[in-house]
Amino acid sequence: MADLQLYKAKALKNILWLGLLVGTLDGLAALLLNYNASPGLIFRFIASAIFGPDAYKGGAEMIVAGVIFHYLIAYLFTTAFYLLYPFAFSMLKNKYVVANIYGAITWLIMNMVVVPLSKIGMHAIKPLNAVVGLLALIICVGLPIAVVADKRFKSTR
Repeated sequence: MADLQLYKAKALKNILWLGLLVGTLDGLAALLLNYNASPGLIFRFIASAIFGPDAYKGGAEMIVAGVIFHYLIAYLFTTAFYLLYPFAFSMLKNKYVVANIYGAITWLIMNMVVVPLSKIGMHAIKPLNAVVGLLALIICVGLPIAVVADKRFKSTR
């Protein structure tokens, strides 16, 4: 139990920099996978979850709002997954399995809960886009969190 308390005591610093890393990796993946769209359009799309179609009519403030929303979501997933890592690892015994599950959970929550409940709403998901999005989230979200959390968790033992 002392190991878990030490892990959680050091969590804030780790979550702060890890959330920045995860948000940046995921944002870069979105830009690269949507190379035909401008970065402004991508972040306006994110802002449209709250502001609806008006996000596309706005200026730089909507792009900034999209970036802020993107990082807020990245920090929420990072915090939850980092704090849950000891439990997930105790069940699964492999950080790479945990990373895959984290990526899949992120994809499911974003595409089946967050986006449908936002002003973007439910939309058709093409199988290829689903696979690419899932792989991007495993690599950009699940893997960094699991690798760092595993290293930090094992260092407290």
